[in-house]
Amino acid sequence: TMYFCNTCGQPLCAPCREETHRAKMFTRHEIVSLSKRTKDIHKKCPLHEEPYIMFSTEKKSMLCINCFRDMQGESRAHCIDIETAYMQACQRLDQAVMAGKELQTSTREAIVLLKAMIEEVRNSASEEEAAINSLFGRMQEQLSERKKTLLKAVQSQHEEKEKAFKEQLAHLASLLPTLQVHLVTCSAFLSSANKAEFLDLGYVSGASAAGPGPSRAHPHLIPQINSEYRAEFARCLEPPRPPPLRAAHRNLTFGAVLPGGQCSKTLMVPGCPPDSDKMSAGPIVRKPTMHRYISTKVLLAEGRETPFAEHCRNYENTYRMLQTEIQGLKDQVQELHRDLTKHHSLIKTEIMSEILQKSLQMDVQIAAHYSAVEMMRSVFEEV
Repeated sequence: TMYFCNTCGQPLCAPCREETHRAKMFTRHEIVSLSKRTKDIHKKCPLHEEPYIMFSTEKKSMLCINCFRDMQGESRAHCIDIETAYMQACQRLDQAVMAGKELQTSTREAIVLLKAMIEEVRNSASEEEAAINSLFGRMQEQLSERKKTLLKAVQSQHEEKEKAFKEQLAHLASLLPTLQVHLVTCSAFLSSANKAEFLDLGYVSGASAAGPGPSRAHPHLIPQINSEYRAEFARCLEPPRPPPLRAAHRNLTFGAVLPGGQCSKTLMVPGCPPDSDKMSAGPIVRKPTMHRYISTKVLLAEGRETPFAEHCRNYENTYRMLQTEIQGLKDQVQELHRDLTKHHSLIKTEIMSEILQKSLQMDVQIAAHYSAVEMMRSVFEEV
């Protein structure tokens, strides 16, 4: 048990109280229990030695009767009794405790939520990394396959054009001696024959028939090899988002249906917009969007064997075949136009007839393929 000497102002233990304060000089000292002193120490005003009865909300201090009397009138209005001040302080403390508990609860919930979010972020990062690696792998495979296909196409064009040029070169090389003989014969005849002999023999028609025209000696193929590798590689890098079924089929058409049930026979080739002057009188043919180029790639990349995927695969093969044939006709027409305008060479009727015949055949093929695509579109829309 601990004690406190109010006279000395020092705490005392039990042995000190028995030994030190036993003398007569400490008989008048006020010794109380330490616990009782701590409870009663604030009950009296140290200035007036009077018990506290009021509390000033302005100065935040307790007042005795003398302190209350010494205060001015305005300050007395802010004084309340001890019990009321205690109740108000307890209420504020309870509110602070409740706010602290709510803050503690919300903090714990936030900690749990943050831990869950951290775990979710880790899982999301792992899934995103796996998706990136998977997509990058598929893109590498597609680019590698497309590279092999393009190299094969370039090699095929190289061999085909080189073979054609060599055949033309051999033909023209064999034609040079014959031309030389005819030229020497003509020169000799012109130098030795008079007008009567020249007109009588009629050698002009024979000499002109022996020599080939300029159009026969000029190559019919262009030496440039075009594989459209930039567009092909760009298609491999397009985002793999398959379009809706109807939108995809509408963008896969070759042309537009004209009034009266007729079908436009023009194949929509990328990079070749339709003639605005020719199309102004009729309905506008919509140019295929980029969805046409990614739909087949996406379905083939997914690796699922479905009727629609098979239809897209067949459509892609037919489209490439028709595009190649049209590009060949376009090159021939450009070559003939260059010969006519630049070299002033006459165009053979056989070559023009052959180009026209091929164009008519292409019209029939495009019309038939268009009808088949429209029929398949209606079938897939019903499904």
